[in-house]
Amino acid sequence: MTASPSRTAQWLLTQHRERRTFRSFPAGIRPASLADAYLAQARFVDLKARDCGAPVGWKIALSNPAMQRLVGLDAPVAGRLLSGQVVAGPASTSVGAYGRLLIEFEIAVELGADLPAPGGRCSREQAHAAVAAVRPAFELADDRDADYARLGDEAFQMVADNAWNEGAVLGMRREDWAGLDLEAIVGRVFCDDVPVGSGRGGDLMGHPLDALAWLAGSAASRGLTMRRGDVAILGSLVTSRFPKAGERWRFELEGFEPLLLSIEP
Repeated sequence: MTASPSRTAQWLLTQHRERRTFRSFPAGIRPASLADAYLAQARFVDLKARDCGAPVGWKIALSNPAMQRLVGLDAPVAGRLLSGQVVAGPASTSVGAYGRLLIEFEIAVELGADLPAPGGRCSREQAHAAVAAVRPAFELADDRDADYARLGDEAFQMVADNAWNEGAVLGMRREDWAGLDLEAIVGRVFCDDVPVGSGRGGDLMGHPLDALAWLAGSAASRGLTMRRGDVAILGSLVTSRFPKAGERWRFELEGFEPLLLSIEP
């Protein structure tokens, strides 16, 4: 019997509200296909929106093929950003508000025009034309203490669970971004002023705008369109980190002011 997307979404909402550790779907809850998992995600986002505000954007997860293989998928995962969980930096967040907080270090774009993808296809040039501004960003996510060694059996749960997104912190906004080499741009990450990693825009599916084009195509395949004013975060330039209370994180994307995130108890 095919699981009801609404039942799957309600089960996930309960897991988050009660801060339960990540576990397998119980009988009758597991989506039977990737398409069913995205239907459950849509219901889950609707439920979360009651507390967290309407969708205002998009995210991409698993842009790296190695991470896709880890969870048993052969493509990235798309998710939504909700208005009450997207803030301007500098910002702070509390580890106590999550099952297990993880943070990522991303390039964000704001759309100045709708980005339809007829037939599920969108080119880099079309993506470029739709971007109004570029910003650095932290993604805030909650993996609920998942066992990554076992995620290969739980790929659909990550999809249904909105790719684990719990918000984003947005940094300096540049409308003159077209002069930047987004493929070569470097992002550097520091924790309490100690370097912890760096990456390039080209690490995001070959080019950040290719990642954006993929998102547009993914949305179109589910009957959705990325809209003017939406924000999209395009994947982490540096491996995800599990921050601890008291730490101060800094993300330096070339050409932008540093973006700061404080971690509270």
